[in-house]
Amino acid sequence: MDKRVITIPNILSASRLFCLPLLFFLLYKDWRTAFLAAYLIVGSTDFFDGWIARHFNQKTEIGKRLDSFADIFFYVSTAWFIAVLFPAYLEPNKVLLILFFSLFFLSFVISGIFCRKPVMMHTFLLKLNGVLVYFLVLLSFPFNTTWFITGILVIYLIGFTEEILIFIKFGDVDPDTVSLLHLIKNTKSKEIETK
Repeated sequence: MDKRVITIPNILSASRLFCLPLLFFLLYKDWRTAFLAAYLIVGSTDFFDGWIARHFNQKTEIGKRLDSFADIFFYVSTAWFIAVLFPAYLEPNKVLLILFFSLFFLSFVISGIFCRKPVMMHTFLLKLNGVLVYFLVLLSFPFNTTWFITGILVIYLIGFTEEILIFIKFGDVDPDTVSLLHLIKNTKSKEIETK
């Protein structure tokens, strides 16, 4: 694991945080085309920070935390952007939204208890949803995405439930863990090796 703090992936993660005020400003001014272009660029940093970190061996502990922190603010802000830009698409999903935010905050409480710090996992399902949410904003401009939102929220509910189960069963694990099943399989393999 790289110990450097200033790496390209870390700069990209930080840029996601620092560019959020620009997105809010563009939305406030109702400059939708500029918002869409800026969102496209800012949101793409979530893909590129991880890709560069993996492919150029620039993974860092601070980078994992920074990426999670940036993800939290970016995706919560994205929920607000959708609510402002396309409230009619969210209306049929009110119950799922309440469940989503409940499990989202519960996962931080559970991670605080079992890991002694708030953790946001990067499991396969949660990474998949990050991609889907990114495209949700882009697709909502030309299309009605009500059902797409429903699908994303259902996948999030499954993902946050999995995340909570990981914290309860395994405690503080690598945030880049693929899935609960992956952890169970690895644990069983290690038990067999030690016998």
